[in-house]
Amino acid sequence: MYRLSTLFFLLLSFHSLSQNQVGIFAGPQMSSAVYKIGKQQQETSFKYGFHAGVLMKVPFEGIVSFAPSISYSLIGYDVDFDRPSSLPDPDAIDNSTRFHSVSLAPLLQFDLGRGPSHVFIKAGPSFDFMLKGKESFQLSGGSQVDRNVKFGNYDYGYVTANLIGQLGFEKTQGFYISLNYSYSPANLSNRDGGPTINNQILGFSLGWYLKRKKIVIDTRVKE
Repeated sequence: MYRLSTLFFLLLSFHSLSQNQVGIFAGPQMSSAVYKIGKQQQETSFKYGFHAGVLMKVPFEGIVSFAPSISYSLIGYDVDFDRPSSLPDPDAIDNSTRFHSVSLAPLLQFDLGRGPSHVFIKAGPSFDFMLKGKESFQLSGGSQVDRNVKFGNYDYGYVTANLIGQLGFEKTQGFYISLNYSYSPANLSNRDGGPTINNQILGFSLGWYLKRKKIVIDTRVKE
């Protein structure tokens, strides 16, 4: 995963480097999940976390830019069960999770204005690589279990795919703010017959472009 992200940004650096903008961003977020056992949706609640990362803006034609990013994200969810779930345990009556993840997001940005200060929309997929996690759940007998999350073909998935939408405002000086929503149609659970866990994240970002150089082409005829 680290080699993939390194190669990703090295390739971008060789494409019109002087026209690209490089930025950093961070902000708070809250995350939860659409959690179903069979077809029955379970009661969930949000966990608070944060995200931080770096991004690039590579101009295309007109208002469209390629806006890839790589970021760290702290996510999780709380869920109460009204029926047995094989994950995390058939005797569990609830579960509280925390995941540390790295997200690689090749998004497209649409600038809704020609001026240096403008509203923008970003959209596209992201791929979350789970680094580690913890879960805490109570068993029906009353005992409490606290353990590291297990990842694998019969447990939680290492990688999830998400759909991202962002609405923001970019300032002349290079600062921007955005409201972000992410939903994962991919099931976080790899267990056959287990629950369906679709992560969702609502967050807020503050960002700053470190480089705002623009290319000026002299079209005058030289004598």
